[in-house]
Amino acid sequence: MIESLYNDRTLFPDDTSIQQGEVRHKSRKLTLNTIFGKIKLTRTYVHHSPSKTGRFPLDEKLGLEGHYTPALAKLVCRAASMSASFSQGAEDLAIFAGIEVCPRQFGRLADSIDPGLEKALAQITAPPEAVQAADGVPVLYLECDGTGTPMRKEELKGRKGKQEDGSSKTREAKLGCVFTQTNTTEKGKPIRDHESTSYVGTFGDCREIAILLRQEALRRGVGKAGKVVFIGDGAAWIWKNCELTFPEAVQILDYYHASEYVVEIARAVHEGDKQKAKELHERWTANMKQSSPAALILETYTLLGEHPEWSEERRTLIRDKIKYLENHRDRTRYGEYQAAGYFIGSGVIEAGCKTVVGKRLKQSGMFWSEQGAQNILGLRCLMLGPHFDEAWRIRRELLEEERRRARRWLPAAA
Repeated sequence: MIESLYNDRTLFPDDTSIQQGEVRHKSRKLTLNTIFGKIKLTRTYVHHSPSKTGRFPLDEKLGLEGHYTPALAKLVCRAASMSASFSQGAEDLAIFAGIEVCPRQFGRLADSIDPGLEKALAQITAPPEAVQAADGVPVLYLECDGTGTPMRKEELKGRKGKQEDGSSKTREAKLGCVFTQTNTTEKGKPIRDHESTSYVGTFGDCREIAILLRQEALRRGVGKAGKVVFIGDGAAWIWKNCELTFPEAVQILDYYHASEYVVEIARAVHEGDKQKAKELHERWTANMKQSSPAALILETYTLLGEHPEWSEERRTLIRDKIKYLENHRDRTRYGEYQAAGYFIGSGVIEAGCKTVVGKRLKQSGMFWSEQGAQNILGLRCLMLGPHFDEAWRIRRELLEEERRRARRWLPAAA
């Protein structure tokens, strides 16, 4: 029944105008995969001899993705990015919907569709009109981080890494996220808005994620936010990105990252005495959480003055850790931030590195090409955010525009 409908030319006309230099060839067949199963589609092929190119007008009108209908292509993209593997995605489609698709086709469809979706996403530069007209959210948060992803050997040639021989087994996926906060608990603790988190990701350099995160912030209505808060760990590239793209944001160094430095200082102060070191870092971190590291920094300098017998190596380690906290003094006013009702930890992006990247791209036995990993990462970020349907619509418009430009001999493209 579906096959007869698709081949009914009163429902789906296939009579395209022939332009100079074009030749029509009728009855070209295609085995088309639909959400109802495979069907045979007969349609017209138009060939342009001077440019040695051709087109299937009905395919373009129906929005076919090669041998797949748009509805099935969207399902395959979802399964390819959200299932644990292509094989798992194929199995899920077969079990839940009775649709048989070869696992290899999952990667091929992702490779052909995601680049266009990324271009389409870049066209979305502002939130929907309903959001633009609203007052916006009280607080909009931005975070980014990186996590290694296993790559094929040919993708790693010449790259420095953490292996004993200096080589690398991974490429770093850089992930950014945006989420919002409207309310706090009765005790003033911040509450992340339900399903408000969206992601962007890239295997490009640190400036590429800065651009993507800025674009996503615009799509999420950063201009309407009451406050913009940027939370990150101590990586220099993260804070450089913040200064370049969100210079007015409140900058907060992840509290738990700062606490690791406090632990190291306490261990160096009470070298060899784990219990005293533990007691000291617990007292210091508790005080830091309620105010800032200023008191522990002052106390540490006092201890350095009182113990000239400490080795130079020990003293250097302590000074380096203190210097780090001093360099981030404006990002570690945790008492002030909590009083304002802000989050002080970057747990959202750290969880994102595990769920968005790790859960799909770092399974046992997986080794990716950079483009293949980028395609799945891009799809996964879209699927977990609010922009997929709009990006899919814009992608089709962009494809139609590309076709018009490619056929300059047609009057409509003049």
